Amino acid sequence: MNNDLFNAAVWEKAWTEDPAATGNKMKKAGIGRTSFDHKAKTFNAEVFSEGGRHRSERIIRWIEGQGVDFQGLSVLDIGAASGGFTVPFADRGARVTAVEPNVPLSELFVENTARFDQGQVELIHDVFEELDLAARGWSNAFDLVFVSMCPVIVDWESVERVLSTARKYCYISVGAGPREHSLFQAILPLLTGREVHPESSDMAYLTHLLYLKGYSFESIITKETKTTESSYEEAIEEVMQALKTHNLIPDESARQIVTEYVHRTYPDGKVVIHQGGRYGKVLIRLQELNMYTRPETVKA
Repeated sequence: MNNDLFNAAVWEKAWTEDPAATGNKMKKAGIGRTSFDHKAKTFNAEVFSEGGRHRSERIIRWIEGQGVDFQGLSVLDIGAASGGFTVPFADRGARVTAVEPNVPLSELFVENTARFDQGQVELIHDVFEELDLAARGWSNAFDLVFVSMCPVIVDWESVERVLSTARKYCYISVGAGPREHSLFQAILPLLTGREVHPESSDMAYLTHLLYLKGYSFESIITKETKTTESSYEEAIEEVMQALKTHNLIPDESARQIVTEYVHRTYPDGKVVIHQGGRYGKVLIRLQELNMYTRPETVKA
């Protein structure tokens, strides 16, 4: 067993087969590219709100703190959504190629990036997993490849595909444990009769495999939370959808339990939900630094 802890093949297989891995949970729940269509405008408003911009800036400043200078950098933003990171990348002088398959999010992306000069921002409206990277000339083509909480990352093979497009750096953020949802966590024991326990995480697989395969990287795990207010109908539907990711059947019996709990707990009709969790961020260095070069002279 101890030998398996340092056997990359064992970890690759475990990540692929782990039912708690994000990709497998989404597949089990039937979540696809169009599942977020109805949330596109709400998501866009949140990303470009004061709080959303602050979160984006915090992540970008962390990357800059590792020595990355965005001025003149070629960036591949995979799963760019409506441009929440593409916009500040371009504002810093980067040339950004963004990949986003979702139609409503792509339309919002075009609106949000309209002010940039032609050639500075390019949108590829396609599925990254289905792109012919060699035909596009994307092998080791981008200074920085950026993948933030995107379902493109589901196992080690998907990580290698992303890494193949990077020349200098690759940033990947994934979940570092189960997501917290105050309403769902309160209702789940009523449906299952058992408490919610910690699960494995994509971050654990990612960082361990990067270590075993000899990559150089910096990583950080943060805990982030937000509070939202929903109507009865919105809150109930949100919980019913979440049941699928926990291998529970969203039948009428479950709906009745959820409905009764929501109405009993929030009599004023306003359902306040606290959401969050731990998130892992990794900056992988694909170019070796000269160990004799003083840090202040190292170029990104």
